[in-house]
Amino acid sequence: MSTALPSTPAQPPKPDSAWAPLAARAFRALWIAQLVSNIGSWMQMVGAQWLLIGHDGALVTLVQTASSLPVVLLALPSGVVADRYDRRGVLLAAQLAMLAVSGALTALAFSDALTPVLLLVLTFLLGCGSALMGPAWQAIQPELVERRQLGQAAALGGVNMNLARALGPAMGGVVVAAAGAGWVFAFNAASYLGIAAVLLLWRRPRTVVPRPSGEKLLTALDAGRRYVRHAPGIRRVLLRMVLFIPGGAALWALLPLVASRSLHLGPGGYGLLLGAVGVGAVAGAFVLPHSNRVLGANGTLGSGALVFASVLAVLATVRNPWLVAPALLFAGLAWIGVLSTLNAAMQTRLPGWVRARGLAVYLLVFQGGQALAAPLWGALADRLGLAFPLLAGSALLLVSALSLRRWPLHGAEDVDPTPSEHWPVPPLVFEPGPAAGPVLVTVSYRVAPGNGTAFSDCMEHVARSRRRTGALTWGLYQDGQDPGHFIENYLLASWSEHLAQHSNRLTLADRRYEERARGLLVPGTRPEVTHAFDTSSGPVVPEGSEVIPMPGLSRMPDGQE
Repeated sequence: MSTALPSTPAQPPKPDSAWAPLAARAFRALWIAQLVSNIGSWMQMVGAQWLLIGHDGALVTLVQTASSLPVVLLALPSGVVADRYDRRGVLLAAQLAMLAVSGALTALAFSDALTPVLLLVLTFLLGCGSALMGPAWQAIQPELVERRQLGQAAALGGVNMNLARALGPAMGGVVVAAAGAGWVFAFNAASYLGIAAVLLLWRRPRTVVPRPSGEKLLTALDAGRRYVRHAPGIRRVLLRMVLFIPGGAALWALLPLVASRSLHLGPGGYGLLLGAVGVGAVAGAFVLPHSNRVLGANGTLGSGALVFASVLAVLATVRNPWLVAPALLFAGLAWIGVLSTLNAAMQTRLPGWVRARGLAVYLLVFQGGQALAAPLWGALADRLGLAFPLLAGSALLLVSALSLRRWPLHGAEDVDPTPSEHWPVPPLVFEPGPAAGPVLVTVSYRVAPGNGTAFSDCMEHVARSRRRTGALTWGLYQDGQDPGHFIENYLLASWSEHLAQHSNRLTLADRRYEERARGLLVPGTRPEVTHAFDTSSGPVVPEGSEVIPMPGLSRMPDGQE
């Protein structure tokens, strides 16, 4: 009997259940292994912060910066790696690297050779492993569950992290107080083996996104940047993250100082405070589906920011741990509500070919905001006391909630990232090499009388589609002698970039934009397309060539080209 883990459940779960993705055996096994690893990470975080608790506040908050900064530096390259190479292999490599670093940290701790500098350096290296793993981990979710369950899967990811936050810090505090930090580092090292074992047993689905061949690192990075820049729905998700994270980071950066300075607690007490946040987040998993139905995504984001702002105000003014701990329950609920809503929005808006790179940008904003804000809050706490940075973070969260009236999260009515190979084979008289280019694509349209303005408006959506999928420049022109004749042109860096548009980059949403524009043409006419190549190095078309279709591409009768 095979021990491989299938990717889908034997019986489809109810799509409206918050726990439906756990019916998929592979998702469930990875979720459990990740939970153990996350518990280890939180135990280690408590151990690392408590080893530095006798130093100034800025040094304590640098533990969070050392964990988050690698994502700022490596998220985008990691996204490229996850889109270009086997994602399971990337995840396995990251687990083994983090196992080695955590093993070194454990050995130094047991030998009493772990200085603050070494602790921060090794924490940074563990962060590098997490940065490599993050985009690949997020990008494999559609291989584990159905697309309609991605929202629940994102929420369960938040439950996982926060359940670990509920258990890990309390366990870590007890272990540090009873046996020393070395044992929490040892548990964290062992936890990486579980994820590695599940990944090795996972039987992946056969239908996966084709990997680009020969795409260079900088080219792939630019493709990811270009996609995010010209995807309004993605940009709005990132904006909401930017407006929430700096204020929210005040809690994670300053909570160890609140525990030690304001509430006079030891490592066990600090762990229990973090545990209260985690318990609230787990409870939030039950509240979130109802919240989204009643309040909608924007209502959930706004109420989450207001609740988190209130909790920071409590931390700034209350000195009784029995009152602070219940407030932290609501902080966990608000945290998972906001982050699960934003993560689900990203997952459902990104097509497969650029999913890891898009999620890398999301992780960059998320972790980068924390990495930059944490030392600032710590420095302010040293200079002005704890109350000022906590109240300042609360004020930022109030601004975040109010800004929803001006910049709400867009709906997903026009977002369908399902691949659509609806362009036919380009009929050239020769077969260009992948690097041939730049390539100028020109599309000629015959627009029905009276439809010119509507056509131009529709083509704004088409323009963003072209740029997302590879176009460096784009333009639409109207013939001065024939007002019904419109000419679109766009430039691509190479022929391989254009073939990628044909083969795997276009989505059903892109197709809908094109169909809306074509619906305004003169009845019975279709767009006429030409492909022109740069001739700065001489002619590219051999003399006397005959027209040949390009191999390897499907032809669709109602395609754009």
